[in-house]
Amino acid sequence: MDTGDTGFIMICTALVFLMTPGLALFYGGMVRKKNVLSTLMHSWIVIGIMSLQWILVGYTLAFGPDNYGLIGGLDWLGLNGVGMEPNPDYAATIPAILFMAFQMMFAVITPALISGSIAERMRFPAFILFMLLWATFVYDPLAHMVWGVGGFLRELGALDFAGGNVVHISSGYSALIAALVLGKRKGFGKDSMAPHHVPMTVLGAGFLWFGWFAFNAGSALGANGLAAMAFVNTNTAGAAAAIAWVIVERLHRGKPTMLGAASGAVAGLVAITPGAGFVTPLSSIFIGLIGGTICYLAISVMKAKFGYDDALDAFGCHGIGGTWGALATGIFATTTINPAGADGLFYGNSSLLGIQVMSVGITIAFTVTATFIILKAIGLVMKLRVSEEEESNGLDLSLHGERAYSEFV
Repeated sequence: MDTGDTGFIMICTALVFLMTPGLALFYGGMVRKKNVLSTLMHSWIVIGIMSLQWILVGYTLAFGPDNYGLIGGLDWLGLNGVGMEPNPDYAATIPAILFMAFQMMFAVITPALISGSIAERMRFPAFILFMLLWATFVYDPLAHMVWGVGGFLRELGALDFAGGNVVHISSGYSALIAALVLGKRKGFGKDSMAPHHVPMTVLGAGFLWFGWFAFNAGSALGANGLAAMAFVNTNTAGAAAAIAWVIVERLHRGKPTMLGAASGAVAGLVAITPGAGFVTPLSSIFIGLIGGTICYLAISVMKAKFGYDDALDAFGCHGIGGTWGALATGIFATTTINPAGADGLFYGNSSLLGIQVMSVGITIAFTVTATFIILKAIGLVMKLRVSEEEESNGLDLSLHGERAYSEFV
């Protein structure tokens, strides 16, 4: 066991935790003021739900001994056998309990990302049940398939350094399905639904960017050169995407916005996540530029054309950005950065791109199908959506009996 690696991953774990309160601010600023607290509550309650679910059953389902390449066994139920000694199958220089905690923070933020698509209209009891079932039947099996020893997609050769498939594609496409199943917000396309507090969103984006260094660099699972490379790639792609978004927005709408710059940075951070430990800094510039551009187009053009109400653009940023990032890994990955990976199309190996395409397709098909089934099953036992009156009054008062601001603000 290495004390330097252990200290580094403990710090990274704490920083990745900070991303979920950061997400709460990012989403909270984009809703109307009558729904601020309900939106913040989504992220905070997920911290509680997933912290317990992961310890009780989630970790063993994701990283426990393999069952047919699809899910982990129940050997580590309740963290049985997960202690202070390293598990060489996953991280040979840090305690197994710390690896578990680091992965827990990924399991916390992933379902919270989905909440952006259903903001301002989902009942709180249905939301809690959805988060719990989605984590157990979507996130945990997918994490095993991609990262678990013996996992199907891992054995296939798919590369996902820090969560392109597991975190962003899964949450993004699930967010789209959730938005479609719940339907549009009352007055969508007619009433103003402009963000009530852009500075709050910008602050949240800053926390997300800050935590993303640990999200990606920490996935090297040690204080080493690979972590440093992932760190630099993370910042580079985020910066490139923010610039790309602002430029495209200026060309398309005539004015660049602060909200656009913040959203662009998040899009770039999403796009670099799967390849952060496999590509060069120059490649990360290209990944960020394309990521910012296509995510802007997905939100400003595609959403308007098809008319779905992805309230806070969880699909536009995470679904589209994550898909591009996974494919870009198949293009730009190089073993000069990470010998444990593979060379991509740009380095003479077209087969990796094919594997990445296959892994993306499997991830989308699995998450879309499972999410639809889960939501429909919940709908059989309770209402998914608030009433029109509750929606008009705002979810803060209707569901939680409180206001974010004084009536005089």
